[in-house]
Amino acid sequence: MTRLDQPVAMVTGGNRGIGRGITERLLKEGWAVSIMATRPADQNLLDELSALGKVRYTRGSVADLDDDQRFLAETVDAWGRVDALVNNAGVAPTERLDILVATPDSFDRVLDINLRGPYFLTQLVANRMIELRGDYDPQTDGVVGTIVNVTSISADVVSTNRGEYCISKAGGTMASKLWAVRLAPEGILVYEVRPGMILTDMTAANAEKYTAAISEGLTPVPRWGQPSDVGGAVFAMVSGNMPYSTGDIIHVDGGMHLPQL
Repeated sequence: MTRLDQPVAMVTGGNRGIGRGITERLLKEGWAVSIMATRPADQNLLDELSALGKVRYTRGSVADLDDDQRFLAETVDAWGRVDALVNNAGVAPTERLDILVATPDSFDRVLDINLRGPYFLTQLVANRMIELRGDYDPQTDGVVGTIVNVTSISADVVSTNRGEYCISKAGGTMASKLWAVRLAPEGILVYEVRPGMILTDMTAANAEKYTAAISEGLTPVPRWGQPSDVGGAVFAMVSGNMPYSTGDIIHVDGGMHLPQL
């Protein structure tokens, strides 16, 4: 097993939308990026990303724990290390339904992908980081690795026509706190990045509504967010420049979370 001389990040859903913004930023900053996504690998996409840096692709779903194990194994077998995990993959409900009529099937699908899968992938990757690390002294040794959970403004903002999504993202906030406390003594830092109105295919269906809301002051920064905005925040978290911070929430929402009178 050859160990790369550059840091390695695992990014779920790193092939499109916010995930692609994260992948591109990390590649530009000299990281190697291992992507897992449910869609087949697109050669044009891989060529574009490979022009930026070293990238590999695993087809699988974060909701499938066997896929999670394979994703980790393939990454370490190929590159000999893992320095960061970005739990980015997520879905919205297939159909927005009032919580009075929402279905158990939709709830289970969203929670499996957005919460259960990332929780157990974090468990797998954290244990492998510790194994690869070897002996560790928290008094003298530095940061071993970083976990970043990409949640949403919906972790705190109510949408009664997609309750399962809000619950999954709120659960991601608690998962980040839990892992931050448990992994800090192991030299692994944990952060939550909480995007707001980011222009992707997920938000495109409601783009007209949100564009009007932004123009009316929904966000103090009066524009849509871009995937690259989230990519910049994630890079800041994994850079190792804040070794005495963990469990923090980084809002990437143009100030949408700030109460206003």
